[in-house]
Amino acid sequence: MYAGAAIPVASWNQVRRTMTSPVQASTRDALLSLLLERGDADAADLAGALNLSVQAVRRQLKSLAEAGLAEASPSVSGPGRPSNRWRLTDQGRDQFPDGSQRFALGLLNSMRASLPEETVRTLLNQQAEDKASRYRDRIGNGSLQQRLEQLASLRRDEGYVTLCSPEEDGVSWRLQEVHCSVQRIAEEFPAVCDQELVLIRRTVPDCQVERVHWRLEGGHACGFRITPLQN
Repeated sequence: MYAGAAIPVASWNQVRRTMTSPVQASTRDALLSLLLERGDADAADLAGALNLSVQAVRRQLKSLAEAGLAEASPSVSGPGRPSNRWRLTDQGRDQFPDGSQRFALGLLNSMRASLPEETVRTLLNQQAEDKASRYRDRIGNGSLQQRLEQLASLRRDEGYVTLCSPEEDGVSWRLQEVHCSVQRIAEEFPAVCDQELVLIRRTVPDCQVERVHWRLEGGHACGFRITPLQN
C-alpha cells in the first residue's frame, strides 16, 4: 500500500472475497492477491502477511513461477546476499476478473479508422459523463468516505480491484486500482485512461481528483488522490 494509507476502508480481505478463483482460501490465491496489491514483495514480507514460514512461501512462489504467473528479480537492500523481489506476470494478472474486451477493442479500432481522433475522445468523455451520473445516483449524498466506499464497491462489481483509504494528511483520500478490467484496452487506447479520470471527477464533483500513479507509466496500480474542495 502507499505511505499514509495504513487504515484501508475497503480491507484487502473484503476485496479478495469479490474475486473469482477456484480455491478462495488457498495459499496460492492469497499470494496472487498480495502480489497484485503490493506490486512486488520478497518472500519474508509475504510470509509475514500470511503467517506462514518463509520456506513454505518460497515453495509456493517457485510453483507460481513454474506456472508463468510470477517472476523474481534480485534486489540488494543491505549487506549480505541479495533477496528476490517477486511480482505478477501478465499471465498472473490475467487470473483476476477481466471485462469483455474483444468487442470493445474492435469497436474502438473501427471508430479510430473512421472518425477524427478528437471525435473519438469526445465520445469517450460523454460515456464517462453518463456513467458518472449513474454512479452518483448509486453512491448517494453521504459523507465523502461513505461515497468513496460505495464507489469502490461498484468498481469491484465491474471487475476492478479497487481499494479506498485515507491519506496521511487526514483530509484527502486515495482510490487505488490494483487491477483494471480494461487494462488491455487502455494499453492500445490510452485515451480510455483519460476517460477514467473524467469519470471519477464527475462522480465526486465536490472534490479535486488527480492521478498520482498510472500503470501505463510503470506503476503497479492506478492511483487517484481525492481532496474535498474548500467552500
